[in-house]
Amino acid sequence: MKWTNAITLVILAVAGMTGGQAQADYPDHPVELIVPSSPGGGTDLMARVIAEVSAKYMKQPFVVSNKPGAGGGIGMGEVRRAKPDGYKVAVLISELAILPHLKMIPFTEQDFVPIARLNGDPGTIVVKSDAPWKNVQDLIGAARQNPGGVSLGNAGVGTIWHLAAAAIERDQHVIFNNISFQGAAPSVTALLGGHVQAIVVSPVEVNSYIRSGQLRMLGVMTDARLAGEYAKVPTLKEGGINVTVGTWRGLGVPKNTPENVVARLRDVSRKIVEDPKFKEGMAHANLAVSYQEGPAFAKFMAQQSDYFKGLIATVDMKK
Repeated sequence: MKWTNAITLVILAVAGMTGGQAQADYPDHPVELIVPSSPGGGTDLMARVIAEVSAKYMKQPFVVSNKPGAGGGIGMGEVRRAKPDGYKVAVLISELAILPHLKMIPFTEQDFVPIARLNGDPGTIVVKSDAPWKNVQDLIGAARQNPGGVSLGNAGVGTIWHLAAAAIERDQHVIFNNISFQGAAPSVTALLGGHVQAIVVSPVEVNSYIRSGQLRMLGVMTDARLAGEYAKVPTLKEGGINVTVGTWRGLGVPKNTPENVVARLRDVSRKIVEDPKFKEGMAHANLAVSYQEGPAFAKFMAQQSDYFKGLIATVDMKK
């Protein structure tokens, strides 16, 4: 009996050493970076910049995997259910503060260990260049004259751009024909093809089309005008629309991920953000770098969740 107990203790000790060594060697094989949206959008572009720059700081690569659907819930949910070993990392998006309050996902930001926030971008309203509306007030006027007659695309039911559209409807007492897509990139394609008349989106998804003259930005959902190439685009507030909404993106892993793995990912994330190649890649995609370390990111997400919970209670998200 004593020999049996001794052998058992040795086995457990060896297993513990093996597990500890595996954590110490993290990562010893590629890390899957789950993007909860379609290829081509801002979230996807940021993930690919991260994957490229991370090669300087990790001995194993980040492999980008797109898992769109349910406003981001499918991709983030996959990471939430994953083994907490650091080999599935989620790109956490602003919808994580929205979807739980719509009962669209059975989890919240508290089900993740935040690594870092890396980005923040404003919402905009965009139309084709030949659209009859010259400003946001014209668009609102058309929607007021013909309730439900102006089609407004968004990135998916329950996404931040869907909520932004609903907030505009509430503020202006108008009704759009809200059309949801599986991500921001498909909504842009629909606008270019004439399948919707306007979209709510962040600048990154439409930059190239605005520069080429195919699309036009009517307004930005910020307190002050943007700098740079969009400095002449008025804010919605300038047009009398009291709506300020923006998106954000960061990294997270499942709860109970070992502390040393979390620390390693946080260290790598900080180095990535400080790298000139990351800043260059983000600038090329017109994505704003907005960095927060893990604990601060956790507090920010909790605040966002409280904000959107209150907003959702006052708008109709069923259309």
